[in-house]
Amino acid sequence: MKLLIASDIHGSAECTRRLIERYCAEKADKMLLLGDILYHGPRNALPGEYDCPSTAAMLNELKNDIFCVRGNCDAEVDQMVLEFPITSDYMCLPWQGRMIFATHGHRYGPHYLPPLEELDLLLCGHTHVPACEKLPGGGIYCNPGSVSIPKGGSDCGYMTLSDGLLCWKKLDGSVYMNYEMK
Repeated sequence: MKLLIASDIHGSAECTRRLIERYCAEKADKMLLLGDILYHGPRNALPGEYDCPSTAAMLNELKNDIFCVRGNCDAEVDQMVLEFPITSDYMCLPWQGRMIFATHGHRYGPHYLPPLEELDLLLCGHTHVPACEKLPGGGIYCNPGSVSIPKGGSDCGYMTLSDGLLCWKKLDGSVYMNYEMK
């Protein structure tokens, strides 16, 4: 199975369109969104083609394929227009014999770890900066960066997870970083 992991769309219809094109081209089985889906937040500039209704409509077409956690810019009113659950602060996913803890990153993250003894992968967005770091105890912290408002000199992008291989990709599908989970 293949998982496409993305974060921080912030209402960009243009980037959502490109992400969905990549989801289809990747032939991923599920999409995991790590929060900040519609609103751009008070600290961010408006992303390209800021259009929350269109962004919601495009994602709703994939509602049966999406797992999602709440970001710090997501509100209960967003759940009224999105047809897949977004109100959980985190989720634990068993994935191909591994334990994944998925969260936005504003509550749990590499510097404030979730209360799990066995954790293979901690997935967070929030910083808009791609990352891959070993955690105390042997787990891995990964951040896919941002779909629409990249920071730290990064590009708009996402990640994939398939057969223990994590790939960071730009929205054109080109790979710029890999990590093989052992």
